Amino acid sequence: MKPLIASLAVIVFLFSPPVLPMAFAALGGDATSIDADRAQMKGSEELKQGSTYTVHQLKGASGTVVREYISSGGSVFAVAWQGQFVPNMQQLLGSYFDQYSVAVKANKDAHAGRHPLNLQLPGLVVQMNGYTHAYHFRAYVPQQVPAGVTEEELQ
Repeated sequence: MKPLIASLAVIVFLFSPPVLPMAFAALGGDATSIDADRAQMKGSEELKQGSTYTVHQLKGASGTVVREYISSGGSVFAVAWQGQFVPNMQQLLGSYFDQYSVAVKANKDAHAGRHPLNLQLPGLVVQMNGYTHAYHFRAYVPQQVPAGVTEEELQ
């Protein structure tokens, strides 16, 4: 019996899909996880300093680019992402994920077919478009965007 269980465990392990962990600074959270994000992506980081915020741009080995917009107070007020695969929305949106999930379901019920996602919710904006292997995503909390920062800057 033990050899059978061991054999089944090996088979399950060998044929399981690979887990690609990605942890991003969650929207509304703080910037403390950015170093871990860069290490996990096995990528590089580029900082862009604005007058009222900093953008941490992370580029992974696969070409995935994540931009985390950090206010002068240290909170993540926006995230943008582009890459070959749809990101883990729960990781990116953090505490905003439930609000997003409800809105996506309502949006799917109201619209048939494939179309860009453009959710303008109270306290949350989520926009996603693209096609296979070329996805673009951004989400931000309008109330947390520093004064003078335009939507176009959050790309």
